[in-house]
Parts: sequence; C-alpha cells; structure tokens
Amino acid sequence: MVNHPIPSQVISRLKKGKASPTAIGGSLVTPFTIVLAVLIGISLFFMAQRFIYGLGAVTNINNGYPWGIWVVWDVVIATGFACGGYAMALVCYILNRGEYHHLVRPALTASLFGYSLGGASVLIDLGRYWNFWHILWPGYAQPGSVMFEVAACISCYILVLWIEFSPAFLEHFGFKNLKAKLNKVMFFFIGLGVLLPTMHQSSLGSLLVVFGYQIHPLWQTPLLPLLFLLTAVCMGFAIVIVEATWAAVGFKRDIHDELPMLSKIGKIIMGILVAYLVIRLGDLVVRGAIFKVFTSGVKSVMFLIEMAVFIYPIVVLSSPANRKRLSKLLAAAMSMLTGAILYRIDAFLVAYDTGPGWHYFPSVPEMMVTIGVIAIEVLAYIIFVRKFPILPGHSTPAAAE
Repeated sequence: MVNHPIPSQVISRLKKGKASPTAIGGSLVTPFTIVLAVLIGISLFFMAQRFIYGLGAVTNINNGYPWGIWVVWDVVIATGFACGGYAMALVCYILNRGEYHHLVRPALTASLFGYSLGGASVLIDLGRYWNFWHILWPGYAQPGSVMFEVAACISCYILVLWIEFSPAFLEHFGFKNLKAKLNKVMFFFIGLGVLLPTMHQSSLGSLLVVFGYQIHPLWQTPLLPLLFLLTAVCMGFAIVIVEATWAAVGFKRDIHDELPMLSKIGKIIMGILVAYLVIRLGDLVVRGAIFKVFTSGVKSVMFLIEMAVFIYPIVVLSSPANRKRLSKLLAAAMSMLTGAILYRIDAFLVAYDTGPGWHYFPSVPEMMVTIGVIAIEVLAYIIFVRKFPILPGHSTPAAAE
C-alpha cells in the first residue's frame, strides 16, 4: 500500500481515539428515517407498476427520447455524486496527502451506495431487463462500444468499492487478522478504484460525442470526455464537504478538527472549476460557437444558468476567509453540485434534439422513483454510520436527524 505520511496532529488525535472511525450509534427510527421509508414505499409502488406493465405505464420516454431522467440521474448524475471516494483516493493515495485520510471512509461509504444503487437502477430503465447480463457476457458483449466500457467499468468499480469498504465490516465483527491480510493487497484495489472511474466518467462524455449533430453546439465538443471527468472529480470533492456538513448537523457532531481539510478541499474545487471554465469557454471560441450563447432560446438560458452556478463557487472560494467558514464552503459546494447536475441534464436532455415532433419531460412516477432511489441511498448511509465504524470519532452525543 502507498506509504502516506500522516501529520503529527492527526497522529495525536488517533492516539487519543478521537479520529478513529467509530459507529455513532443511536436509534434508526426517527422522523427523518420514517419520511425516507415513506418515499421508498411510494417509489416501490411505481417500480412494481413499471415491471408489471412496462416502461410506458410510468414513463414519458419515447422513440425520440429513449433515455429519460432515470438514465440521466442514475448513471450520469448519481455516479458523479458518488465520486467522493474517487476524489479522496486521488489526493490521499495518489498525491500522497495523508492528512486527508480520516475523510476517506465516509466518502467511500457514500460512493459505495451511489454506485451500487446507480448500477442496480439501470435495471429499472432497461426495456428487457431480464437480458441485462448480455452486456457483459462474451457472446453478446460489444467491446468496441462506449456503452460497454461504461457498463463494464461501473460494474467492476462497484465490486472494488465493496472490497475497499470491507475493512469496516472486518473491524465491526472483530476479524483483525483478516483485515491485516487484506490491507497488504489493498493497494491493488486502490489503483483500480482510481482507474475505473477515470475511464467511465470520461466515457460518459464520449457517449455524447457519438451523438454528433443531435447535441447542440453549446455542449457538443470533442472535449466532452475531459469536461465530464473534470466535473466528476469536482463533484467528488464537493460532496465530501456537503456530506461532512450534513453529518455534523444531522448527528450533532463536532467537525472543528475537519474544517482545515475541508478548507483545502474548497481550494482544490476552485482550481478545478477555473480550469473547467477556461477549457469550456475557450473551446466555444475556437469552434466559433460562442455566439450561440445568446441566440439559442431556452438552451441559451440553461447555459447561462450553468455558468452562473459554476462561477459562484470560484468567487466565494477565492477568499481565504470564506474557505475557513463552513457556511461558505457548503454554499459553494452546493452551487458547484447544482451546476454539475444542470450540465449533465442539459447535455443529455436539453441539448439533445432528435428531430421535429419529439418531446420529453419526466412524469410524476419517474420523478418519484428517482426520489425513492435517493431516499434508499440516504437511509442506507444513516444505517451504516450508526452501526459500523465510518465517521471519525465525535465529541458530542449522537442525535436524531
């Protein structure tokens, strides 16, 4: 495994038992978890209708728009949200910044559920879901397909995430020797955990490149793989800030010791966003598409909103004082995530035009299923942090959400 140095202050906290991952305990039945359970129940009702009566019974997708909000959210957006583990692995293990180590496991937990549910949710969107195994079976697989790469990488990465997370299970059940043996080969899975999301996040952009003229020039560019990768990494760092903040509020934890690390992450986000905007706007200028920013109707409005919510975090995080304030960090991270959501929705749905006569807007059942999947992820996260050693030690009692 990579030998990452841990600063003396972190070592001191580990010795005192304040930074070691621990199960926070507390009741699983709270008003918030009850609401989540209700949302999950509603989504299961519509899922049942989908599997019994088919896609047409609950969705507004059609021959012109065969990909609706389910694919865009579950595969394109949710996997971006789940890049926290990927982002932390980059800085902690690849860049050898050991001071971020105690943020890795919480980020990995969110990635675990984000990718697992995203992969499983693909079954909901497949017309002939019983043939899902075809995409990875040698007799049916199409290795030259971008979609095959996305499916294969996501499937393999889900397996890698569970292996990377397994030390939390081994700690909980007392298998210390088995954990020690696993740690000796964990470097291999950490490497895969960086390679696989790098491949498939960039390939999500490649999917749009294949669409050609059907994607509006404000989004269609050969640089889509790079732009999707940059925003995915940025989403990973942003979700670490959001997750740490919401966990602090929801579980009444003191994250004062984590604030310096979150501040540094905020600076990283700012740098990536600057690079992203320079590349994207520069590409529009080079391709001569910059004038379409003001002449494309609704698409122009959506593009300008994207730019606004991407620029806001740069302005906020450019101030060292703001980076030391949790409220400013959270606002910037939420704005960045909003921009990334809009970018992906715009690229796959708003900018997509397959020809006259075709329109799409998600139905209420479609949106309720998506909300239900999100509720499952949040509820699973709450259960895991209460029962398994995930969050760094906290100094205040756990509380209900």
